[in-house]
Amino acid sequence: MVRVKLAYPKISDSKNCPLEKCLVFKKYDGTNLHWIWEVELGWYGFGTRRNRYDLDEMGIAEFNAAHLGLEEAPKIFLRDFARPLETIFRKHQKYQSPEITVFTEFFGVNSFAGMHKQDDPKELVLFDVETDRGIVIPEQFTEDFSHLKIAQVIYRGKLTGKFIDDVRQGKYDVGEGVVCKGVSKTNNLWMVKIKTYAYRSKLKQAFQDDWEAYWE
Repeated sequence: MVRVKLAYPKISDSKNCPLEKCLVFKKYDGTNLHWIWEVELGWYGFGTRRNRYDLDEMGIAEFNAAHLGLEEAPKIFLRDFARPLETIFRKHQKYQSPEITVFTEFFGVNSFAGMHKQDDPKELVLFDVETDRGIVIPEQFTEDFSHLKIAQVIYRGKLTGKFIDDVRQGKYDVGEGVVCKGVSKTNNLWMVKIKTYAYRSKLKQAFQDDWEAYWE
């Protein structure tokens, strides 16, 4: 295992967010895991946001020992995602990158704030792909990967104050909240997270004075 710089960037909250066109994806309440593919080595590494392991028998065993509750993740990824993703990367010129990192959320029905129930059936959902040119923009992501299990698209359109309030009030079928992704006029990807008031109440009940550490 090696410590790595934050594998996935911290997403901004909705304060001062750009009120621009975006795609809005369901935010899953689980554990962020990344998986690394290289053109010659294939799938060779994986881990959490701050730890990385070899994606082999020894590395998986080390990961499982260090991250109790996440043991099913490597098996699910290798079974459901590894081969179809590699096919896309090798087939399309736009994915001709020396290395590609994909990001998934691991969760079960009763997962909460990164904690998982042992007996729950678990799943992985793909929510981002990063090449040497950066994270794939949202429209391209949905076009290229929607045949796999990807984060559900909740809304397409302009981000507005009313939409933000509607998410918070629980008018969309999301437990934790959403992630809004758009492309600025300078062609830079921006991301904003919005969580529901119901989720905030759960955090306050579970963590009391420390609830804000799990909020936006």
